[in-house]
Amino acid sequence: MEINLKKIKKVYFVGIGGIGISAIARMMIEEGKDVRGSDMSASNVTEALEKAGAKINIGQKYELIPKDSELVIYTIAIEHYDEELLNKIKTSGIPSITYPKSLDLISKDKYTIAVSGTHGKTTTTAMTAKVALDLNLDPTVVVGSILKDQKTNFIGGKSKYFIVEACEYRRSFLNLNPNILAITNIEEDHLDYYKDIEDIKDAFRELVSHVPNDGYVVCNLNGENIKDVMKDFKGTVIDYSKFLDKVPDLKLPGNYNRENAAVSLAISETLSLPEALVKESLSGFSGTWRRFDFKGKTNSGALIYDDYAHHPTAVESVLSGVKEMYPEKRIISVFQPHLYSRTKALFGEFSKAFVNSDLTIIAPIYFAREEKDESINSLMLVDAINKNGDKAIFLREFKEIEDYINENTGENDIVLTIGAGDIYKVGEKLMQE
Repeated sequence: MEINLKKIKKVYFVGIGGIGISAIARMMIEEGKDVRGSDMSASNVTEALEKAGAKINIGQKYELIPKDSELVIYTIAIEHYDEELLNKIKTSGIPSITYPKSLDLISKDKYTIAVSGTHGKTTTTAMTAKVALDLNLDPTVVVGSILKDQKTNFIGGKSKYFIVEACEYRRSFLNLNPNILAITNIEEDHLDYYKDIEDIKDAFRELVSHVPNDGYVVCNLNGENIKDVMKDFKGTVIDYSKFLDKVPDLKLPGNYNRENAAVSLAISETLSLPEALVKESLSGFSGTWRRFDFKGKTNSGALIYDDYAHHPTAVESVLSGVKEMYPEKRIISVFQPHLYSRTKALFGEFSKAFVNSDLTIIAPIYFAREEKDESINSLMLVDAINKNGDKAIFLREFKEIEDYINENTGENDIVLTIGAGDIYKVGEKLMQE
């Protein structure tokens, strides 16, 4: 089925509140299309889309899709949690595609720069987008967060360049055919879908095969699991580790952000961009929504930050960055584990990830697309953290967490909410108070 996005006027999005798919919805609003959609719950993202002109239903069922829709774009997550809805969409007679497939359609006539990896891809995509914007490349950008300067996750450029975050979940990035592919790192994750690290490497290896022989792959050739993925690639490989000593002073702390900037520097070299101007752009990068995102100061003087980290390596990295930035302050982490499967598969790593946290508050597991699993819970993680010599407590309700922070923190404290669920609401509530 051939789909011409330019000719379509009425589009319905299933899962419109997703941070990636919402960027496509925003693009189509800007193009003047009639954009409608649904999601399981309201959020900052759905509210922003409604302000931009989308009509959104809360709750998902087939009957909400208008019969005169010309295209349905749906999140790949429904393949996992609502097979009945997916079957109805596919047999409705209305053309339908996944969100990742829509990225493929957008990128067909573009010079595509895709940023992949287990960690760092959102920040690296945003850094690369900032460089391209600052140097007047006029790119189209789709990123899995909100760019702080533009206050959006989509930028509609007029040039040939398309900068996109490439997610490995359910192999969705295989819809892309990048001219430049960046791989920040490869680790075990999404083990509710992938069998093991070898299965993950196979997916990345296939993605690399999509890069043409005159294309580029930017990666760290000494990185764990990278060499296996790269062994058959015939194009040009740029090792971003060689750019680490060129990274300028950044506004964001942590070695992981210096690595992200090194990836952007390497990408910029393939585009023959002036290094001095690239460094100047990177030094002004202030981050994205939910990536070491400063929320404000509580009435007691504690500083509140928020971060999307939901993998042990990412948690450990962001806490290391906080310690680097505030070596004299007490660090209180508020962590909401994301998915039973991830918490169980990476339990040992999670139990050791909070070494730079003086106190860790663990909330119940945010299980999103999964059925409840009684064999794993947050109390188990609290016990494991404490056995490793760090201090953790369990609080069941967000209100309990908010009260605890209000009553037990002051000017010497940094409070960092961490997780891919809705734990960021704790920081927002504290700021409202």
